[in-house]
Amino acid sequence: MALHLKDKEAYQRMNYLYQAAHCVLAQNPENVELARFYCFTEKTIARRLVLRQDPSVKRTLCKKCCSLLIPGVTATTRQRRKNSKTRFTVVRCLSCGQSKTLLNNPDYCLWVDRPEAQLEQQKQPDPGRSTKNQPKETQKKHPEPDGSQSTKSRAAQSSAST
Repeated sequence: MALHLKDKEAYQRMNYLYQAAHCVLAQNPENVELARFYCFTEKTIARRLVLRQDPSVKRTLCKKCCSLLIPGVTATTRQRRKNSKTRFTVVRCLSCGQSKTLLNNPDYCLWVDRPEAQLEQQKQPDPGRSTKNQPKETQKKHPEPDGSQSTKSRAAQSSAST
């Protein structure tokens, strides 16, 4: 069963702009400004319509100047170690100098890639058992079994007597 997206056309446009930025830089690596414009437009669409971008796309965009980060063309990539176990990848934008530090943990799995994040894996509510279709409890018009009356029936009686 295909998943119905809220704004399918917007995601298609964002995908087109991302691919266009890659194509522009592949044909002419000097044309960084046009690729930056495409990435800025893509980011603006996502922000305006409150759409989430995939983490792999967000990692290839500079947060400061919206430039596409391609190692060797628009960015430099270095491997760093904080201690003997923790490794990081540092991506530095050549346009604005902003650096992005990404953890290099081979065992790490993004939440998007986990099985519980997928909608097909989650339990869907039974469409036949809707809370709207269930009958509401009828209000008690008779006195309680212990001889006392409910507050609603007492209020109704007092308003009727006045």
